[in-house]
Amino acid sequence: MKHFDAMLHVKGISIFTGDIPEPDGTLHAAVFTSPCAHGKILSLNASNAAAMAGVVKVITAEDIPGENEIGNIVMDEPLLAEKTVHFIGEPVAIVLAETRRQAYKAMNALSLEVEELQAVTDPREAARLGDLIVPPRTFSCGNTENALAECTHVIRGTAETGGQEHLYLETQSTLCTPGEGNALHITSSTQSPTFVQKITARVLGIPIHLVQVDILRLGGAFGGKEDQATPWAVMAALGTHLTGRPVKLILKRHEDLVNTGKRHPYSFDFTMGLDGHGKILAWEVDYYQNSGAVSDLSTAILERSLFHSTGSYFIPNVVATGYCCRTNLAPNTAFRGFGAPQAMFVMEAAIHKASVETGIPIEKIQRMNLLQTGDRFPYGMEYTCNEVRDSWDLAEEFSHVSYTRKAAHRFNNENRYLKKGISMMPVLFGISFTTTFLNQASALVHVYTDGSVGISTGAVEMGQGVNSRIRQVAADVFSIPVELTRVESTNTSRTANTSPTAASSAADMNGNAAAIACREIRSRLLQVAAVELNCDASNLQLKNSHVWIGKEQTSISWEEVVTTSYMSRTDLSSHAHYATPGIHFNKSTEKGNPFAYHVAGTSVTEVTVDCLLGTYKVDRVSIVHNGGNQLNPLLDRGQVEGALLQGIGWVTMEELAWDERTKRLLADTLATYKVPDIHSTPDEVNILFARGEELEEGVGLKGSKAIGEPPFMYGIGAWFAILEAMQAFNPGSFPGYQTPMTPERVLMTLTAGNRN
Repeated sequence: MKHFDAMLHVKGISIFTGDIPEPDGTLHAAVFTSPCAHGKILSLNASNAAAMAGVVKVITAEDIPGENEIGNIVMDEPLLAEKTVHFIGEPVAIVLAETRRQAYKAMNALSLEVEELQAVTDPREAARLGDLIVPPRTFSCGNTENALAECTHVIRGTAETGGQEHLYLETQSTLCTPGEGNALHITSSTQSPTFVQKITARVLGIPIHLVQVDILRLGGAFGGKEDQATPWAVMAALGTHLTGRPVKLILKRHEDLVNTGKRHPYSFDFTMGLDGHGKILAWEVDYYQNSGAVSDLSTAILERSLFHSTGSYFIPNVVATGYCCRTNLAPNTAFRGFGAPQAMFVMEAAIHKASVETGIPIEKIQRMNLLQTGDRFPYGMEYTCNEVRDSWDLAEEFSHVSYTRKAAHRFNNENRYLKKGISMMPVLFGISFTTTFLNQASALVHVYTDGSVGISTGAVEMGQGVNSRIRQVAADVFSIPVELTRVESTNTSRTANTSPTAASSAADMNGNAAAIACREIRSRLLQVAAVELNCDASNLQLKNSHVWIGKEQTSISWEEVVTTSYMSRTDLSSHAHYATPGIHFNKSTEKGNPFAYHVAGTSVTEVTVDCLLGTYKVDRVSIVHNGGNQLNPLLDRGQVEGALLQGIGWVTMEELAWDERTKRLLADTLATYKVPDIHSTPDEVNILFARGEELEEGVGLKGSKAIGEPPFMYGIGAWFAILEAMQAFNPGSFPGYQTPMTPERVLMTLTAGNRN
């Protein structure tokens, strides 16, 4: 089944926030932001801007009627800076004007006088200064001190992972219109409609029910619109609240790049202990997370890193400690994988170093230590299936690893400057929000008198196809053509108290809520049909758009049973709630069952490096992915391919850089920030979907497994395959365990030929 939005996108008629016709009297907003990374505000001169043509109002923190606070987990983020600025791009004032051009012209007339203070951008320096957002947090099991003392090999090292720009096609966008009695209608490009609603009410000092947030679809998000869409939506709402006029705020690409946060860069210290055969007995790791200037979602992302501290492996003795380090960068935020990719990279780096120092082949260490049924994670949860090991073994067979390695060895012997490298990357990712209360969703389903079906949920469609899955669920429950179903826009008045569309949980939770509502309506319809057929409802079912008795089709069609039910005054609407079963976590003990299930898989990556130029090509990626009982294989394939390429981009070419003195982002345009394009794609991507474990009823969605985030980590394998190819050319070359592995880094490493 296809993604239902695909044809709209191809025709160019999909409606996004920026496409909505502007109501009469719409004002346009431009946001004046800090040009300084850290400093005390001495003065803000807005008089010249306020006097310019078309300008209606210049808004500062003094104009906020409620709280100047938009924090979610930690209350440390003002909507508009008051006394101090903490990063370049921090909002200071909002200009409202009749046209967008007038708003930006006036914005450029604002002047800010700042007394500069020391700016810190390195997380280790922030930790040394004690500038942490929250106290350090540790997950542990066993006794690493005793275990390390008994290990044959003790490996120590450091690693670094860089940030990553979300680069969604649609920039941060909002249109706010006024309603009766101070009510507001906000159309926002957000993954978190309820959060926008709640924070708007907080900042304006009004009840939540006066704020309605509506989203038809997003032009991409990848986590960058989970919390970071909120300030722009609230600014537009503030403008409408103060002027009584509609306000539109759409960031330019340059503004979006500079003013919003990225994937968190991390710095790591690690110690790994192994026995003489390569069995990992102990793992100690410190995560120094570059959180940025305010908390945003940093604490939750660091928590996810801790949950995935052992990657796909069983290690009996673990101490993993995380530090949320406050720096003077734009607040870093959610990104596909949500802290797990960083944890998995450092684990694979440590295993690689262990292989180098012990002489044990890296794939032997990996395979030997993979999780298996009955193993427990450091946070106490039991691993109840064997998908990690099964996917590894199947990937070896699927990709013909043995033959491929021999062929690569021959190629490397026959070519002086072109070298091939191969790596295997096991992935295990837990599915659920690690904040337990977020694991809930609701749905409202209407069956109309012509048999068509309208569905409202809290899921936000952002290109991942969640609405297609939900439509498919409804069509399956009613056994009708999927064309009779429609998913409405996500609206906080129809579906209240929504959780963000994130953590790869939206389809599971909202799809299950929709299924519960549909089953309730189906039960009512069959009760009506039972009266018409003078039989017991338990003998009836809906099948192929008809009512059936046992194995026989009756003359009552879907449309007829709906019409008859309506005429007999039967409710054709249902609201349902779903809460993910069986999950819990105690943060005081750091133990529990935080995930409904895990998704596992393994990738095999083959690359060729041109050792004269430092360039490389990903030749082939073969993936075995456990998707469960797939609901929509085509959507799943698209998600795996897209996530893979995004992961490859993170570890190879996507490099963020800041000016050393001013702390200004240098990669602030699409000319200076490089993302994978069609020429960067692997020549071959082969995907084998394995069914794996059978999920319990109500876990997953009709037996399918979440697909959005886990495949991102397959891309990590490209980094280690490139390293292997480099060392085939020059065994002494080593770039350090640091992402991204850009062509420049490859070339400079091969030239230097030094090894740490």
